[in-house]
Amino acid sequence: MNFERPWQRLAALPGIWRDLTPRTQWVLAALFILIVAALVWYARSVENGATRFKTEAVTRGDIEQTVTALGSLQPKDYVDVGAQASGELKIVHVQIGDHVNKGDLLAEIDPTVYESTVAADKAKVRDLEAQIKRQEAQLELSRIQNRRNQGLLKINAVSKDTADTSAATVKQDQASLDSLKAQLDQANSTLQGDEANLSYTKIYAPMSGTVTSQTTLQGQTLNNRQTAPTILQIADLSTMTVKAQVAEADVGKLKVGMPVYFTTLGMPDRKWRSTVRQILPTPETVNDVILYNALIDVANADHALMTSMTAQVFFLLGEAKNVPIVPVAALRPAKSGEAGAYRVMVMDGGRPTPRDVKIGLMNRITAEVVSGLEEGDIVVTGTESASGTKKASSGGGSRTPTL
Repeated sequence: MNFERPWQRLAALPGIWRDLTPRTQWVLAALFILIVAALVWYARSVENGATRFKTEAVTRGDIEQTVTALGSLQPKDYVDVGAQASGELKIVHVQIGDHVNKGDLLAEIDPTVYESTVAADKAKVRDLEAQIKRQEAQLELSRIQNRRNQGLLKINAVSKDTADTSAATVKQDQASLDSLKAQLDQANSTLQGDEANLSYTKIYAPMSGTVTSQTTLQGQTLNNRQTAPTILQIADLSTMTVKAQVAEADVGKLKVGMPVYFTTLGMPDRKWRSTVRQILPTPETVNDVILYNALIDVANADHALMTSMTAQVFFLLGEAKNVPIVPVAALRPAKSGEAGAYRVMVMDGGRPTPRDVKIGLMNRITAEVVSGLEEGDIVVTGTESASGTKKASSGGGSRTPTL
């Protein structure tokens, strides 16, 4: 068999080329040139890094530095109206949503047992008063007899024993009268207590406000000896309190009196502004996370805020108006390590150039430029390859500084 070596085939190419027609030779030459040009373009694109820089301009705007938290709304002033008397809840005069004034009659408990007790107490008092009058008369008679006997004793008209007996009788009648008066005081005290219990069968509003809940229904039996039964709740809805749960890492940044605003789920475009009233010292633990409660009071004249609404709370650590701002994605910490010192890559003549800048307020999206950049400067926030794959920004700017 005749085996041809590879170089023998290459040696035969000139002859093959000469055998081709001129038109075929031109086509093959043009195709070769196109392939070489494509290879050169690809090599240069790889060498120059065929990536596009993602950039943004430095602009002017407002910036806020905040601590965020979730909270819930409750009335600032409210009272759970309970019953001090036991018995059947005979009638409830109000409904949920009704506005009541302080002193209005809210509900009544069956007073039958209490009325009978008060009637017996009054009868006891009248009986004792009658006994006292009889005893006072007896005491007066004993005193008259004693005075007579003491006078007769002086002229030896009666014996000394008779005179002593009459004197002792006066003291006995006086002691009996004192005992009856003490019993009357006790009976009056019992009457006052039972009258108070009778008055508790009528339940009045302790404050003005709105009836927000009713936990006991008309016809139910109340027993105040086991628990203090709650009938309904009255709240003043003109002022609401947000109870915001702040993370342990952020609570140290808060202070009483600092400005704060919040939004609700139902009205995300409306902001309610106030200040921090109190930071409770005892935390709550939720899913092994320690949370501290901050209290914020806010006026609610239109009653748009309701009990148990969820609030997104923003504690304002600082704010600046109409200042140069730069995207946080363009920043990376400067090597100097100074506070507020960062480095950015600025596009200069189509090429990114490093520049040191001083940053003031910062949130998760933008930062205030104190020095080093001007409005209109173009900064690099990241890169994107020709294939569309995103890469980290030049100079490590993809690392977002934490607050």
